[in-house]
Amino acid sequence: MSTPSSPSPDPSAPAHVGVLGGGRMGAGIAHAFLLAGSHVTVVERDDDAAAAAAGRVNRSVDASVSRGTASETADAYRERFATGTDAALFADCALVVEAVPEELSLKIDALTRVERHLAPDAALASNTSSISIDDLAAVLDRPARFLGMHFFNPVPASTLVEVVRGAATAEPLVADAASWVRTLGKTPIVVADAPGFASSRLGVALGLEAIRMLEDGVADADDIDAAMTLGYKHPVGPLRLTDIVGLDVRLGIAEYLAAHLGPRFEPPALLRRLVAEGHLGRKSGRGFYEWDD
Repeated sequence: MSTPSSPSPDPSAPAHVGVLGGGRMGAGIAHAFLLAGSHVTVVERDDDAAAAAAGRVNRSVDASVSRGTASETADAYRERFATGTDAALFADCALVVEAVPEELSLKIDALTRVERHLAPDAALASNTSSISIDDLAAVLDRPARFLGMHFFNPVPASTLVEVVRGAATAEPLVADAASWVRTLGKTPIVVADAPGFASSRLGVALGLEAIRMLEDGVADADDIDAAMTLGYKHPVGPLRLTDIVGLDVRLGIAEYLAAHLGPRFEPPALLRRLVAEGHLGRKSGRGFYEWDD
């Protein structure tokens, strides 16, 4: 297991960034900060998961180098990248981003485990797409140093990050987080802690209505998506986007929003059935579409 060597990062990027969880989202976040000049350490639950995370990050970085969208060599990025299984590796991080699955209990366990290893002035962020920042902050010793940083999938290609301000979040931290997002070449929007924030609330509302239309036989999936891509210039239709995000992820967010905002977010029966059958979208090979990748 390697540890980061001395940095030469962009002055606006944190010198050392930690990422807890190296799945698709965590690997994308690691990729983004590596390309911005930070040292990055990804911590996973065991050695196999850490090795898989390293593979994801390295493949993503290699692709950026091949496309000419990276300013350094692949070897240079690897020198600033480490993986491991011990949250103590985050001890000198200026920022740690939690990127574990979207379950309250998992996030609470992850955040409390990480916080005890951080310096008092380190920033801790959750990549949650819907869970209340205030609910998560309530279990932390330093809620003023905690906020939401909601990245979008796929992280390397996305241009938006929601910076979510909790009731206890220190205002200078909000400004720092927005600055870090700009360093990544992305645009920050600052939102208050509310169910679904801005993007998930709007995106899920559109996605659920598209699923209801498919369920009711209004049109097939291609035509429903075309209505939004051609008629409203959305880059991807709501059903295809649900496949990319994951039907299980969308279901979890919808259930959370329905519990907090009412029945207009109640998941359609079709969504529940597809998830129960294991049709989760691109990651399982089938959702509203068939996927070969």
